[in-house]
Amino acid sequence: MQPQPDRKRITLIVAQAGVMAALVAVTTFLVQIPIPATKGYLDFGDIMIFVSALTFGPIVGGFAGGVGSSISDVASGYAYFAPFTLIIKGAEGLIAGLISNRLSKKRDIMAVGIAGTEMVTGYFLAEFFGLSERWAALGEVPFNILQITVGGIIGIPIAIILIKRLPEIWKNQTSQKLPQLKS
Repeated sequence: MQPQPDRKRITLIVAQAGVMAALVAVTTFLVQIPIPATKGYLDFGDIMIFVSALTFGPIVGGFAGGVGSSISDVASGYAYFAPFTLIIKGAEGLIAGLISNRLSKKRDIMAVGIAGTEMVTGYFLAEFFGLSERWAALGEVPFNILQITVGGIIGIPIAIILIKRLPEIWKNQTSQKLPQLKS
């Protein structure tokens, strides 16, 4: 099989990122359980963030996590969280995609654990300092740990299934260095 031209590869990455961001937004929006202490909410968008990152790599995972989750924040009345979410959830997807090699369950579990630690820490710091919730931010930590745990338990098997079933051309495009567009 001949290598894809750079434009086709970039188009595929953009399409994957857009579709996965939409799936993250919908998944995050569908189940929102308010956490009164911090005015945040428990959701299950991390499932799709991990599916995105573990299946398609760091670029798609980072974009889908940050943009998809932020869209859900804005659409559901939590817009004050959106700037923090863009960075925290974007980093979560990016980190998970960078650590995963799309071949090893152990690497996927490690990716979820490290990216999840970034997410839990990021929201604690954002709520403590950025949103002035101070120590009430500790009340959200168990819920964020639950989100990561569920995200990994459900997201890893879905990613493994997708990797086995997707056409080769759709996989691992974002794990390689992005090419420069030729004029």
